[in-house]
Amino acid sequence: MAHIRVDLQYDLLGNRLAAIGEVELNYDLLGTRPSQVGAWTLAYDQFGGRLRRIAGDEITYDQLGNRARGVGAWVLEYDRLGSRLKQIGPYELTYDRLGVRVRTIGPMTIEYDLLGNRPSTVIVEDEAVGPTLSDELLLALFVVLYLEERRREKARP
Repeated sequence: MAHIRVDLQYDLLGNRLAAIGEVELNYDLLGTRPSQVGAWTLAYDQFGGRLRRIAGDEITYDQLGNRARGVGAWVLEYDRLGSRLKQIGPYELTYDRLGVRVRTIGPMTIEYDLLGNRPSTVIVEDEAVGPTLSDELLLALFVVLYLEERRREKARP
């Protein structure tokens, strides 16, 4: 079975994701939120708090506007408590370490840095894998990483 290994790169301080393999991320002028993922432009609501669009894919939210419910045609499903994402479109998510870290997204396995805090590598094992992540897998990975980062930010005191 073929597989590819995609390194996740961070900025000099190690706080912001700078690249997913060969795909660079750009940030807004304040450097607080991604504005572009490769060729995809990201758009936020008028107050800048919620991601509304990735390229042509609109992101929809629940009635309270707190939790993403869909990305384009993909439905996002959460666990019973509504705190952890369990499916994004066709891809199921699994967690490790008592459900704190995302371990897999469909065919992608996420490895973490030595401290176990930050995703460092994504390994994709699939018969039809190419030399890089497909746009579909890249979209799923970015959305999950983005939502997980927002969830951690809300949990901080």
